Amino acid sequence: MNERELTERLVAHEPFILGQETVRNYSILLPFVEKNGELHLLFEVRSLTMRRQPGEICFPGGRIDQDDDSAKEAAVREAEEELGISRNSIKRVHSFGKLVSPFGMTISTYVGFLDDDHELKPNPAEVEEVFTVPLSFFMDTSPDEHTINVEVKPEENFPFDLIANGREYKWQTRQYKEYFYHYEGRVIWGLTARVLREFIEKMMK
Repeated sequence: MNERELTERLVAHEPFILGQETVRNYSILLPFVEKNGELHLLFEVRSLTMRRQPGEICFPGGRIDQDDDSAKEAAVREAEEELGISRNSIKRVHSFGKLVSPFGMTISTYVGFLDDDHELKPNPAEVEEVFTVPLSFFMDTSPDEHTINVEVKPEENFPFDLIANGREYKWQTRQYKEYFYHYEGRVIWGLTARVLREFIEKMMK
């Protein structure tokens, strides 16, 4: 291959995110409902029979499927499936942002509003229960913060002899903040709390 041939390929090439084939892409919906003239956020408690994170509090959402036209479509579809709600009851869906997790995930986040006459029929295979929290609570309440140290731990047969400084190589480490909201005996934490905190800081302060 010569320079001309390589240049032609580069001109025709569509830039992409290197390593994206190893990233898992998810989409979630922050559903708002109105109660007594006040906006509330709706949360799910994951079914206690689920293999991953049973009993944890989350927003409706899940993995983006190949059949989904977009991340927005995935968020609405997941909310529809998990909450047993009519798609027509989910209105005014707006993109908020994309969260990049240090654990190989991206989470596209959307904000939507449920009609006053919406009817919930949560899927028991995925949802233990649903509850709402006044938006004002999060506006007035800062989450507790705790730190997780994310470290690199090579496997036992890692070829240290192939890298400079061998076993003395200084692997990069990082700190990761976890946030905790306490509301009426419930604890909202993890990615849900991280998205929630970002939303409050960007939109409400």
